[in-house]
Formats: sequence, structure tokens, C-alpha cells
Amino acid sequence: MEVSDQKSKFQRFKALHAVERAFVIPNPWDAGSARLLASLGFDALATTSAGYAFSKGKLDSFASLERGEILDNAAEIVGATDLPVSADLEDGFGAAPETCGETIRLASQVGLVGGSIEDATGDPATPIYDLSQAIERVQAAAEAARSLPFLLTARAENFLWDRPDLEDTIKRLQAFSAAGADVLYAPGLPDLDAIRTVCAAVNKPVNVVMGLKGPNFSVAELSAAGVRRVSVGGSFARAALGGLMRAAKEVKTTGTFTYAADALPASAIATLMSQEKRSAIE
Repeated sequence: MEVSDQKSKFQRFKALHAVERAFVIPNPWDAGSARLLASLGFDALATTSAGYAFSKGKLDSFASLERGEILDNAAEIVGATDLPVSADLEDGFGAAPETCGETIRLASQVGLVGGSIEDATGDPATPIYDLSQAIERVQAAAEAARSLPFLLTARAENFLWDRPDLEDTIKRLQAFSAAGADVLYAPGLPDLDAIRTVCAAVNKPVNVVMGLKGPNFSVAELSAAGVRRVSVGGSFARAALGGLMRAAKEVKTTGTFTYAADALPASAIATLMSQEKRSAIE
């Protein structure tokens, strides 16, 4: 990718966060799903470690996924459309701050213009990095991002690890903001009041994920609460797998094939996946 093209994507991506309403950044898991989502008019895309893991028959876990494969998957998604792409970069693929910084630099090299670093350790015994180390990791990632066309998202993971401490989550997000993060993200917030409280307590755009278990809110409701970016995590991938499971169960249990009525036509898929379509988009 040419440097000028990557800078242009970065500027487009950054500008989306400055608008006083929420935008949706859906999460493809491969090049094909990226092209499908791009065809619907979304303004940016984000990778999903969960969706990628499912496609490879793996668990979405630190132990199952390596940095190289995550970045290779991201590169395929970047190459599939002309949209800005941000990446789920797990915990930066290492505890050391310098590892987080290196992950950001490598992510930029494959054409990504954004990515997230989380404060989860992957260790159930001590699931969240202590605050001082978490801040150092975000600082290192932010320092790397500042020299690049790269928007850094910092994630506070308390609510995904049975630590429903809103006060501590806000404290962490505020510290990550001060450390240089451009976007803040606390997945798993329990309700709209908590989301509204987080948005009011920080001075950077907030990402919220929808499509997980628990309550779901409309884009309009989230926007009114102060959210600036809405992602869907692995939920689109799970929806696709749900469709596959329903179709396969129908064939196995009843021997019928009515599922085909809801399938995308081959002609539509051919248009989405053709090089001609890609060139037309670009």
C-alpha cells in the first residue's frame, strides 16, 4: 500500500470519530466478508479475533492466536476494500510495553490505520493488568502510533472478566486517555446508564460493542448517550455460523433444502468477489 493511500485512509478514519453522532464499524473475519460489508456502504471496518478464530477452528484466546496470523488476516481484509481498517490486537501480544509498541508498528506495516490494545492478561488467576503496567503498555503503544498514521484504541476489560467495577473501569479509561489513547473502549458495560456515565467521564471518543449477550441498544440510543463508534465484535461471524448450523440441521434432520431460499444468489456473490468489483470500489 502506498504511504499516501494509508494516510488518506487514516484521515478518513480519524474524521469519523469527530462527528457528533455514532458510526458503525462492523467486524469482518476474512476478505470475503469484508467485501460484502463494504458493498453495503459502511465507512470503515474492524477485524475480529473471535471471528478469525472461529474460521480456523480455534478458540478466541490468547493461547490460541499468534500475532503473525492475526496480522496476516488483517492484511487480507485491508487488501479486500478501500475502506479504513482497524484491528483487534488483543493485549498487544505480550506483557512488555515495548512489545505493544512493536505490535502497533507491525500493524501499520500491513496497512491498518487503527487498532486496540486491551488490559486483560489472559490469565484467569490475574485477569487484568495492574493499573501502572496497563498505563505503561498504552503509553508505549501511543508513542508508536504517534509516528504513524494510526488511531489507537485502549480497552478496559473489567466487565468481560467478572469484575463489574464501573468506577475502576472509568479510572482506567481516563488514565489510558492521558497516556495517549485516541479512542476508549470498555466492552460488556451492563446498561445504557453505565454507557452514558462512561461517555460523560472521559474526553475521547468511546467505542461500544453490540451483538453480545445481554441488552442491545439502537445506534440512535447509543449516539444520544454519547457513543461515537459502535462495533459488533464476533457477532456477525456467529450469526453466519448460526445460519450454517440451521441449514445443516435442516438437511440432516428433515432431508429438505428450504434454507437455500435465504442464501445469497451466486451472481451476487460473484459480483462482490470479482476483481472488477474491487477495482470499481477503489
